[in-house]
Amino acid sequence: DTYSKKTLETAQNLISSDPLRGNLYTAVGLFLEGAVILQREGTVSGAPQALSRLRLVYDHLDKAEAVSPNDPELNLLKGYMDLMLSVNLPFANPEQAIQKLEKNASPQYLVDRGIALAYRDLKQYSQALEYANRALKATPDNPESYYLKAQILREQARKEKNSQLMQEAVGNFDKALSKKSQLPSDLTKQIERERRRAAESLSNPAK
Repeated sequence: DTYSKKTLETAQNLISSDPLRGNLYTAVGLFLEGAVILQREGTVSGAPQALSRLRLVYDHLDKAEAVSPNDPELNLLKGYMDLMLSVNLPFANPEQAIQKLEKNASPQYLVDRGIALAYRDLKQYSQALEYANRALKATPDNPESYYLKAQILREQARKEKNSQLMQEAVGNFDKALSKKSQLPSDLTKQIERERRRAAESLSNPAK
């Protein structure tokens, strides 16, 4: 909630001097506001307010696109938003969102990371792992890339009841934690929790 308000305030002050970035990050702030509403009030009661924010999101994205339709940052953030919506909303088309992100956005490692996230949430773990590995190849010192790969491996291991994959997941959690100086403390704690649960499942497969 705090960051959505700060993003909105900063972005709206930027519109007059940089309409592309100002409108782009106003859209981001409104998107965050909608997510906060859904989390706080639930999908049923929060949906009308969230949808009203979503209409404004696309109004500002259209204004940014009118300035520079091929801007890679615009297409990256718009692509991430489209992916989140397509994965979580019924009757949406995730594959179409993935194709648009892959075609129009950059930098490539963030494109690959976004597609890996989408396939993870769609429970298509082989495809998710392929794109996570692409992101890791480009950014081998990025702990969040190891964290994402660990999550994908853990879910694939659960699905396939595969202890070797779970061991690989633990190894990737460890690689992420070896670079924890690059991460916020809350995220480090989250990775530690997930790593602990993955390790526990190796000693107790019923978990």
